[in-house]
Amino acid sequence: MSSTNLPLESVILEAIAKSDQGYITFADYLNLVLYHPQYGYYSSRTNQIGAGGDFFTSSSLGPDFGELLALQLQQMWEVLEYPHPFTLLEMGAGRGHLAQDILNYLATNNPDCFQAIQYLIIETSPQLRKEQQKLLTSRFPQVTWTNWQKIATNSLIGCCFSNELIDAFSVHQLILTQGELKEVYVTYSDNQVQEIYQEISTPELLNYFQLCNLDFPSNLYPDGYRTEVNLEALSWLKTLASKLNTGYILTIDYGYDAPRYYHPQRCQGTIQCYYQHHRHNNPYIYLGEQDITTQVNFTALERQGELIGLNNLGLTKQGMFLMALGLGERLQALSNSTDKLSQILQRRDALHQLINPAGLGNFTVLLQGKNLTPQQQQFTLKGWQC
Repeated sequence: MSSTNLPLESVILEAIAKSDQGYITFADYLNLVLYHPQYGYYSSRTNQIGAGGDFFTSSSLGPDFGELLALQLQQMWEVLEYPHPFTLLEMGAGRGHLAQDILNYLATNNPDCFQAIQYLIIETSPQLRKEQQKLLTSRFPQVTWTNWQKIATNSLIGCCFSNELIDAFSVHQLILTQGELKEVYVTYSDNQVQEIYQEISTPELLNYFQLCNLDFPSNLYPDGYRTEVNLEALSWLKTLASKLNTGYILTIDYGYDAPRYYHPQRCQGTIQCYYQHHRHNNPYIYLGEQDITTQVNFTALERQGELIGLNNLGLTKQGMFLMALGLGERLQALSNSTDKLSQILQRRDALHQLINPAGLGNFTVLLQGKNLTPQQQQFTLKGWQC
């Protein structure tokens, strides 16, 4: 373990020492380095997002992403027959720019929809929540910050959405060693943090592969094959679905379907670490100072949704989604823009990044619904072929 964050290192060592076995799961380790209330990456840092941070998101490229998403949310309001309140629940709102762009656009272009909106934010990072409140509170009184405990069961009518949230959930790591499936644990020995492989911590890890209809492990997978399981994503979706009465769940993130995620050739899993825009795959350095992510298994979300009463309404790529919402027209309109050339080129570059098939454009967009009528399910939303 290499770190200048000695308090967080002490927290990790204490957790290991207090465990009955002398080791903790990789998921518990990630929870500490990412979400410890004082020293975790998402709790203690405010400059992760954007050009000066460790990564950027679609909403950090300018208002276009939020404005196009606002068009989709507006149509959901129409399909749901204009509910009031129309609840938008954003989970993991970053620095608040996506919320700002959505609300600004609707306030200008559809005041009736804007007036109907109740905008809820669930944000686990105290620092980011302060940034969001500073940006949004004075102009948008309909924005409130909440948590799962404060939201009543079956109370929401509207759309619950997230952008690059699930990739940051804590995951378990598994490894095939000498023909047996083991779990990766973190321990401390010989004055350093080390990985050890032991029996899996919960049968839910095996149930996960059954959920995805995968034959894993099998003789197709090489010895040393390592991968992840995101159990937190399943429990998150279950909680979310229990709060939604009628409407949509929109999930945008990078990932694969299960066969591609767990392909035998993907032998080292999908963990990536980001430190000042540099990518590597060592989660044991820069403690509390680097982002650690994994790809999202969208098959697991679809299957879990089916089990808990959701309908899978559409699955597409972000590039196609945004083009159907009018991004192409925005690019074309730049030809007639009277802005400065530097501004035109900057915006054109941002729009191209949003649909770049080698980058953000390859993100997956999953739409699920609950308690929709057959007509509402069949209605073709912008950007979808349902």
